[in-house]
Amino acid sequence: MATLGPETIQMIQEALREEHIDGWLFYNFRGSNLFATRILNIPLHIMQTRRYFYFIPAEGSAQKLVHNIEQWNLDSLPGEKTLYVSWQSLAEGVKKIVGGAKKVAMEYSPMNNIPYVSNVDAGTIELVRGQGLEVVSSANLVSRFEATWDDEQTEDNMVTARHLRQIVDLTFGFIKQRIVSNTPLTEYDVQQFMLSEFRKRGIKTESDPNCSVNANSANPHYEPTKEIHSPLKKGDFVLLDLWAKTDKSRSVYGDITWTGYIGETVPEEYTKIFEIVKGGRDAALRFVQDAFSAGREICGYQIDDAARNFFREKGYDQYFVHRTGHSIGEEIHGNGANIDNLETRDERRIIPRTSFSIEPGIYLPGKFGVRSEIDVYISKNKEVIVPGQPIQDKVIAILA
Repeated sequence: MATLGPETIQMIQEALREEHIDGWLFYNFRGSNLFATRILNIPLHIMQTRRYFYFIPAEGSAQKLVHNIEQWNLDSLPGEKTLYVSWQSLAEGVKKIVGGAKKVAMEYSPMNNIPYVSNVDAGTIELVRGQGLEVVSSANLVSRFEATWDDEQTEDNMVTARHLRQIVDLTFGFIKQRIVSNTPLTEYDVQQFMLSEFRKRGIKTESDPNCSVNANSANPHYEPTKEIHSPLKKGDFVLLDLWAKTDKSRSVYGDITWTGYIGETVPEEYTKIFEIVKGGRDAALRFVQDAFSAGREICGYQIDDAARNFFREKGYDQYFVHRTGHSIGEEIHGNGANIDNLETRDERRIIPRTSFSIEPGIYLPGKFGVRSEIDVYISKNKEVIVPGQPIQDKVIAILA
């Protein structure tokens, strides 16, 4: 793992000045703060049984605060080292390393509005505030240094997106072949077919893709297993949700959802709901495109509003029971802004070199659920890119 170099520190300091924050105060205890470990590039093999702080000021040199018996733990990082032994000297040490700073960022979220970044416990926040410091959330800083992609990751993702899009077509073809030949077929069989296509293409996933039929599709997180699954037959509604990344270091995910009907003509009940879902999806995408065309800054919750307001106008908002989308990165649910003003109010900004899904859905319990998922990538030049074209514009008639 590379060490934290002066170039990265300079970038962090520039970001702090832009955010009008005096410094970023990293804290970790027994690996509790993943972002501290990853952003600071702390070697994973180091024993961490004592608390440490690392302070990067907007101006000046970084400072370390480590326990006497683990005083070498931050030696890979630049900056002056301060040692503590007692809990009293820990508090004194925090005050010393921040110098004259008044406002510091930490992995904290007021009212836990963005729980994904709330890695610092309330007691530690109290300790820091007890030294006369204002603590603000590092959420937007985390997005900049944890959620952005480099050129290699971006190119890699475009390849993955093409693979996923091809696999959707192949999977619908597989379903058709099995149905036409009267060969028994289950959700689990379809899932395993998609996984076999992943392996052929050298892409992988941290959890298996989803095929859900009829009422199962009304459960947004339904997962077929070898033991529990439903059969597929003519006249069934089918939802496919698949996500993967290449088998390379630092690769990033693609994630799409499509729907189909096992028949030659799609019944009106499915078409009607899909058109509403598509309308909400496209309203959210247009909002993003318009904002970046106008040079207007937007946050995750505002994109959620664009989709949810469309559903509300159509009278179906009560059936849209999850956020509109999530950040995408090296993990399928990444560490940038989520498209959410339902489960949380995500006020993190949408910034260049980040990706997120737009995946609204309508779920009718006991009947079926429709979700249409696309990925959006904001390029370094602030272009709004939708990988894996073409995106779905109607329910697929699988037997047509």
